[in-house]
Amino acid sequence: MASKRILFVSRSELVSPLHAEFKAHECQAMVVDDRASALKVLEARKADIVFTLPSLPGYRAQDLLDALNQAESQIPVIVFTDKGSAEEARYYMEMGAQDYWLCPLTWEKIQAVLPRDAQAPAAPRPAARSNPREVAIVGSHPSVARVLVLAKQVAPSKATVLISGESGTGKEMFARFIHAHSGRESAPFVAVNCAALPEHLLESELFGHEKGSFTGAISRKLGKFELATGGTLLLDEISEMALALQAKLLRALQEGEIDRVGGVETVKVDVRVLATTNRNLEQSVEKGEFRQDLFYRLNVIPLRLPPLAQRGDDVLLLADFFIRRLTREYGLGALQLSTEARDWLMAHDWPGNVRELQNLMERAVLLAGAGPIRPMHFLLDGQEWSPELCEEGDSVPDAPISARPSSLSPNMTMDFAGRIPTIQEMEMHLIMKSLDSTLGNRTKASELLGISVRTLRNKLGEYRKIGLDIP
Repeated sequence: MASKRILFVSRSELVSPLHAEFKAHECQAMVVDDRASALKVLEARKADIVFTLPSLPGYRAQDLLDALNQAESQIPVIVFTDKGSAEEARYYMEMGAQDYWLCPLTWEKIQAVLPRDAQAPAAPRPAARSNPREVAIVGSHPSVARVLVLAKQVAPSKATVLISGESGTGKEMFARFIHAHSGRESAPFVAVNCAALPEHLLESELFGHEKGSFTGAISRKLGKFELATGGTLLLDEISEMALALQAKLLRALQEGEIDRVGGVETVKVDVRVLATTNRNLEQSVEKGEFRQDLFYRLNVIPLRLPPLAQRGDDVLLLADFFIRRLTREYGLGALQLSTEARDWLMAHDWPGNVRELQNLMERAVLLAGAGPIRPMHFLLDGQEWSPELCEEGDSVPDAPISARPSSLSPNMTMDFAGRIPTIQEMEMHLIMKSLDSTLGNRTKASELLGISVRTLRNKLGEYRKIGLDIP
């Protein structure tokens, strides 16, 4: 059997404890700490699998994943970290990583994902695993309590569940809650956004394809049904699926078997299917936009999530929850909502639901400094931020804000040293923090800041001109 070649983009101390195992099992391990060296190894086809940290000085895992995606490389990449989060795991999996691990690395885990031989495709990708303690639904309103009771009651079954509700109400969170209490929690949870891909690509994403089945199919690819075997498959925004593909999905649900695109063999799968929609599927059925038989097959257990505006004091419970989590993530001191802020939160109609509240709290935490959080920190009604808005006795952030290595020079910090920052400094502070919180995703950062992506791009261009190292 050919020697396995493993590339680590990492600090050497995280890999060195495994050198004896690598030698004993005839594995060649290479450790680099920058993008250029990593790409040089990969371009020379000297690695069968890659393990990478999310970031190192001058390096970001997403840049490496971008380069591999553009090159249509089939080399599997696993991101590992000592301080992970579900959001970061989801981000890297969507970027194309095969998996997301927490340190320490062990030989047993590495051996399990090594390709069978140097030419074989990567082993099936297990998705991020869930634990019931990690999936907390915040809320005490009776409308939420009823949904939670029903979700927990049906979780151990294999029945399909249709979770409906407005955008931003937390449908995926409830799906993860069901998976975490299903008895399948040690198996993969795999989510597919049915609105994100055109029909032919979505079919390949769900059911996989064989080598040569279409232009660009350079190797066999396992679909989400196979990757989720033994676990749970979430079909997000199911209403956006094309009618032709709905027929193939119905067969998979009824028979428990699939056909890969271009394949000749039927594959048996054991998957619990959940689906979400922000539309009224019954109306879609009446309009001929959604198959009636598929609707009945999905709607075995219907869960309807209430909009945030109808959840009463849950608004404040969620706000406090997000504030505690965000201050912990940013390393800030405890923050409290002022009475005026609480009154405003309770009076707002929340068209964006829980997602809107979460983004608003992140903005407020970044602006409030030592607090308390006031309505002015929400940047309401197109209000532009200015430190001059701070009331007497309020503080502005005066702790050094270390920028991400990918966004600023490693030596670049923002230290206001107790002084009132300029508007330009505060603006830069907010932009860099928003990019940091969204892992460099400019679209999400611009949504958080309430500006357009074009405006954000222009601002970053201005920062480059004054010498900041921004990719």
